[in-house]
Order: sequence, then structure tokens, then C-alpha cells
Amino acid sequence: MKFHDAHLAYCTNIHPAESWAETFTALKTHTLKVRERLSREGNRSEGDAYAIGLRLSAQAADELLTFNNEGIPEPLRVFKAWLEQENCYIFTINGFPYGDFHHTRVKEQVYQPDWTQVERLEYTAKLFIILAELLADDIDGSVSTLPGSFKEFKADEHLMFCNLYATARFLDALSEDYGKDFHLGLEPEPLGHFENTGETLAFFSRFQAWAEERDLETDCLQRRIGVNYDTCHFALEFEDAEHSLSAFEHADIRISKIHISSALAFDPTSATALNEIRTFDEATYLHQILIQNEDQSTLRFRDIPEFFEALAASPDMLANAADGRCHFHIPLYSAPEQPLGSTQDHAKQTLAYCKQHPGICNHFEIETYTWGVLPEDLQIPVEQQIGNEYAWVLDQ
Repeated sequence: MKFHDAHLAYCTNIHPAESWAETFTALKTHTLKVRERLSREGNRSEGDAYAIGLRLSAQAADELLTFNNEGIPEPLRVFKAWLEQENCYIFTINGFPYGDFHHTRVKEQVYQPDWTQVERLEYTAKLFIILAELLADDIDGSVSTLPGSFKEFKADEHLMFCNLYATARFLDALSEDYGKDFHLGLEPEPLGHFENTGETLAFFSRFQAWAEERDLETDCLQRRIGVNYDTCHFALEFEDAEHSLSAFEHADIRISKIHISSALAFDPTSATALNEIRTFDEATYLHQILIQNEDQSTLRFRDIPEFFEALAASPDMLANAADGRCHFHIPLYSAPEQPLGSTQDHAKQTLAYCKQHPGICNHFEIETYTWGVLPEDLQIPVEQQIGNEYAWVLDQ
């Protein structure tokens, strides 16, 4: 849906689906119900085109591009006709999770294949080819992806830069062919290859230098490769939204898309809060823990179990702790009960900054994908949750 002069959708990665058939069923089953709810509650004008933030696995992308005997990708043709019939449109695709994303152990595997591997390049290219066929004439198209790799993988940046540069050139050619503006957003997150403002700026600087050293054309990097700014992830890093966004603007790094989401906040000196954090430990996703000390230094832990193992081994580890965050996406509109809190303020600050700087980004996506693993006291019907999140964003 139109969001001032931008586009707003929720990311359909909240719905378990890996094949194209499952994805299409989820759109028809859940996404249209969300649209109806927004219209019913006055958050959408009935005749307005409705935006969908699509998530496609590698399997679904391949199936969507299955060609018939006449050389036409039939599933894509059917989908495009359905979008027109339902007055819906696509402007962005979440290309971070390559494979299974629900009901299985995802954890660090969500970073595989990373940007050192050609499979990641090929998958991302397919997403843009799909997007090119679906986009309306006056809309630019974005795909969000992982921040290069995972720190533990100790990825080879040379390979990463090679594949990202090839993607930038591909997007330049695709933009020329279709007369559209295509851009890729790398999404920093805790323990990613780059995870905060400083590391992101340094990565893009190294990327630029790598290209210049090889006498490569570099303008395409600013046009086609940018940042997918996730308010949950930057809040986890104890970042200030205005500082981060203005730093990217000054460095001429494109804000490709903004993910609007919140994480858990907690007082690391409270035994009650620590016990509550234990209840969010589950086997599907990584839930990195970050602790900010009084001297502004930060402790990072891979997951909730590793955090408590370290605390058991060093009981005085939190002696100078000032604040704690846990990478668990929770609904935007409500915080868990005390003694826990949320990073909702960072999302508010981000939207306020965008209101003051309307040209900074025109793609916004609500992304609370952990609905299926939320503790029972935070769960409500998924369409109701998403509708409440839209209402919260629009109220800002």
C-alpha cells in the first residue's frame, strides 16, 4: 500500500512456505485476509492497490520460473494475472533465507549459501528476474539479502566482492532493459559479516576500494548495492537511528529498504528478567544476546544457551552491565510484560527520521517473522497480529 510517497507491506516470511504452491496458498489464505482487515478497520482505502512483501525460497523461485513448451514461465504468468485480478502489486522480495525457514533448525544455516558462493548470486538474480516481470512501470524493485556472510564462517571478502560486483552489473543491465530501478539491500545483523553502523561503513569502503584497485566501473555500486536497514537489528547494536541513517546518507550508501521490527530488551542485572529471557529459547532461529556495559563496550553471544553458559562459567560477567538485548522479533505494537521490554523506540525514531528526510527510502516492510515461535502469551491470530502492526506503523 502507498505510505506517503513510499510503499509499505508486511513480509510474507511470517507464513511457513517453501514451495511455490505453498507460497501462493499462503498469499491467497492469509495475505488477502490481512488486506480485508485493513480495509475493515479504516487503514486502507478499498480501491487502493495492495502491496505484498514477497518471500521466495530458492525452490519457490525455480518453480515460479518453470517454462512451458512455448517458452513462457507459466506459474509466473498465472501469478501476474492473479495480482492484477486482486489489485495487488509486488515491489520487494526478501532474499535472505535461501532454504527452509520454518519448522526446522535454521540457526546459522540461514547464512548459507553466503555471498562467497555462486548459488547465492544465481538465486538473487532469479529473484530480480521475477521482480522485473511483476513490477508496475512506475515502481522500483528491491531485494534484501544477508550481510555477506556470518562472522563464524570467516568468509573470503574477495569472493564476496566478486559476486556482489557481478550482481551490481547484472542489475544495471536489467534496469536498462526494463526501464526500472533495481537495487539490492545487504541487511546487517548481530554476528553477521558486518553488523553495525561502523562495520557496515567499513565494508562498503573496502568494497569501493577493491573495485577501484581493479579499475572497475564503480558508479553501479552506489546505484545497485545498498543497505536493508532493519530497526530490530540496529537497536540490538545499541545504535541511534538518526546517527546510523545520516551516516549512511553522508557516505552515499543507498538505503534500499527499511525493515520495521522490534527486539526484546531486558535488564541484565535483574535475575527475574534473566529467567524470563530463558523462556524465549527455541530451536529454530538464532537469538543473539548483546550486553552493553557501563563503559559502552558490548558483549556478544551467539544464542540464548551460549549466553547462559558463559554466565554460569563467569558469574561476575555482568558486573558492569547496563542494558541487554535479545534478537527475537516481537510484535511492533506491544512489548512483553515487565521485567522485559522492547526496542520499539528505535522503530519510532527511524520512522520519524524518514518523515523528516522523505527521500531517504521508499520501501518499508513490517517483518515479525517469529510469530510461530512466540511464547503463548504473545500469540494472537496471525492476521490480527499483522493488522495491529500496520495500525501501529500508520499511527507513527
